[in-house]
Amino acid sequence: MSEVETLARGILERKLRPLAKGITLIESKNPEHNQAANQLLEKILPHTGNSVRIGISGVPGVGKSTFIEAFGKHLTSQGHRVAVLAVDPTSQITGGSILGDKTRMEELARDENAFIRPSPAGATLGGVARKTRETMLLCEAAGYDVILIETVGVGQSEITVASMVDFFMLLQLANAGDELQGIKKGVMEIADAIIINKAEGSNRLRAEVAAQQYVNALHILRPKSPNWQVPVKLCSAMYKEGISEIWEMVCDYRQKLTNSGEFDEKRRKQSVDWFWTLLMDDLKDMFLSNRNVESMFESVREAVEKGVLPPAAASKRLLELFKRH
Repeated sequence: MSEVETLARGILERKLRPLAKGITLIESKNPEHNQAANQLLEKILPHTGNSVRIGISGVPGVGKSTFIEAFGKHLTSQGHRVAVLAVDPTSQITGGSILGDKTRMEELARDENAFIRPSPAGATLGGVARKTRETMLLCEAAGYDVILIETVGVGQSEITVASMVDFFMLLQLANAGDELQGIKKGVMEIADAIIINKAEGSNRLRAEVAAQQYVNALHILRPKSPNWQVPVKLCSAMYKEGISEIWEMVCDYRQKLTNSGEFDEKRRKQSVDWFWTLLMDDLKDMFLSNRNVESMFESVREAVEKGVLPPAAASKRLLELFKRH
């Protein structure tokens, strides 16, 4: 039996070590590992797609890790198996990542029905690891029926995560002042629910006021789906209040979109979009690793930087070099 077959069998048998090794294989930049990872994905693909994929985003300080731990513990108490894929910010200076999600979610990390995998975001657009999608498939094959993907909450990361999940949850805070200043229209348009966290104690009234402001703002936006009105929910992850209602909301969403056929259509569209993304990435890698292009790339780039060569002419010059291969 080959190593890939052994890994696939171990993953399907719900063993943690093969799952972790499979994810490491997927994240590797070694060309040989990439080939093995593709073989592994082909073997486990028939056993995927049976989970609810939930994206969770929010500004730093909103309490994403606390919320995910409370939400995850509620789900495991209901008999679900939960995988948390947390993408850590990568330093643009050192290239390093903290990868501290297991530290921030100690209780969930000890739960035998939960699996937490922090991954460095690397240079991928929006801070979302490119391999998160493949990792999600391995977790599904290993029997995890709820996948939680936490974003770093900056830039385009929300858009990227929304393109790979069934349900996108935006966590917000109720602070003093104009709550609507914290609303980014682009993020609001992709959210399937807005959750106002830390709605406890003296902050409860402010949270209720903020909730009404978000409800008013949502009425202005065009509905994302004809089958779903985006709700605004209050919760306190620290005190585990409102958590069960949020899961009921996700189940209601899935039921409504499944009945209308929109759920399956959304997944099919995501698969095609994923195909195009990977194809463009592979074409870019193929182009830049071309021997002719590689030998001239720096000199052409410097010519553009110094204003000697127009960007359009530089692009065409490199494309001509690529065609000669």
